[in-house]
Amino acid sequence: MDTQTLDTTHLKDWLEQHIGKFDGPVLAEKFAGGQSNPTFKLTAGGNRYVLRRKPPGNLLASAHAVDREFRVISALQATDVPVPRSIALCEDESVIGSMFYVMEHLEGRVFWDPAVPEVSNEDRAAIYDDMNRVLAGLHQVDIEQVGLTDYGRPGNYFERQVSRWTKQYRASETESIAAMEQLIEWLPLNMPEDDGRISLVHGDYRLDNVMFHPTEPRIIAVLDWELSTLGNPIADLAYQVMAWQLPPQGGLVGMAGVNRDALKIPSDHAYIKAYCDRTGRDEIKHWNFYLVFCFFRLAAILQGVRKRGLDGNASSAEAIERGNLTTPLAELGVSFIG
Repeated sequence: MDTQTLDTTHLKDWLEQHIGKFDGPVLAEKFAGGQSNPTFKLTAGGNRYVLRRKPPGNLLASAHAVDREFRVISALQATDVPVPRSIALCEDESVIGSMFYVMEHLEGRVFWDPAVPEVSNEDRAAIYDDMNRVLAGLHQVDIEQVGLTDYGRPGNYFERQVSRWTKQYRASETESIAAMEQLIEWLPLNMPEDDGRISLVHGDYRLDNVMFHPTEPRIIAVLDWELSTLGNPIADLAYQVMAWQLPPQGGLVGMAGVNRDALKIPSDHAYIKAYCDRTGRDEIKHWNFYLVFCFFRLAAILQGVRKRGLDGNASSAEAIERGNLTTPLAELGVSFIG
């Protein structure tokens, strides 16, 4: 099934009904990157928009919930968390073949390499400080005030997440992976006691899921909210720090072995301390559990990418190659068990 192009036959009529009349055709161009919900830049009547759609075809239950993305972006409009302006949601699959939503198109910079070679040391330090600031701000959003008290289930977040991603992994499993089996066994047996903290969590907070101002080291939009829910905020912090432990090659774009101090990129400890200072925390216990969990979760996600690639309905042409990273990620997770 084609996820690289967009059939605009009926889309123009829908856009005119929900956005307004405009002259000329609707042009759609798929953004590079992304393994989940296909994302397109729309040009219509001299205006630009962004369309995020659910992939066509048979999908895992609860995955690719673009309606949840639209809801959370809409809820955050009046907060200090920078997000694009939400415009319209279409749940009618007959328009383009699957559910989608339209949001504002922003001009800015997305950095794909966590070493951020494009900028100066001063800007690099500011970029990571702003990521820390925005993450802390996200976790302090009043979920009742923005109408998101029912955006996630009650109970131990990590317990629910381990259960969910184990099920998702089993549903997309294509071969037995010893390291994944070890993680699936270890995580429930080493679950920290729930500390009761609940916040909105992004679920995929990393450098290439935020957009920076065209010239300033300032975030203008947090993107890709597909995995967002209510839960323990440490999950977001651990996920970002986990990504830095990955090697900077072999399809895993991390910073293992990179001299972060020379690049003015904060150490794990410094980044965690800055977050704790901003959120009023003293310390984070059981840190390695959270890292191991994040390795497991990402491995499970990439196994789903691999399965969609094999089934022919993945968002990216590199899906199978990316999915092949499940084993090395699981093995990295096992290495942090200690």
